Amino acid sequence: MSLKKTSKRGHSTMSELNITPLLDLVFVLLVIFIITTPQLVNNLEINLPSGKPPPADNKPRPKPSRIVVSAVGQITLNDQVVTVPQLKDRLQTLKTDNPDLGVVVKGSDEVDYQVMVNVIDTLRQLDITKMGLATE
Repeated sequence: MSLKKTSKRGHSTMSELNITPLLDLVFVLLVIFIITTPQLVNNLEINLPSGKPPPADNKPRPKPSRIVVSAVGQITLNDQVVTVPQLKDRLQTLKTDNPDLGVVVKGSDEVDYQVMVNVIDTLRQLDITKMGLATE
């Protein structure tokens, strides 16, 4: 005859932990989490583009002014030879006509850097921010 330990009430001791109720609780929480997560994500506001093309702009785009500095330091603005003070005056006039003036600067490979610095400094003084350097 084997002896079992019993409590005062006659019940046998628990030698194993019953985890079934804990697993049920975990699965219920998992299902609640899975159901509520997509609802939280779907609250994003998104503006999708329409399939229509943008309205046609009848205004022609202004051509950018072109400054070319030759190898000997000669400056041309839109195919007209100018000096640095004349360049500043003409660009100021062009900027009053078009406040959104764009300029493309092209320098020769053999040009002195100081001439290019003077041209770029003139653009900066006139607050012309749309400037590009032409490359080949």
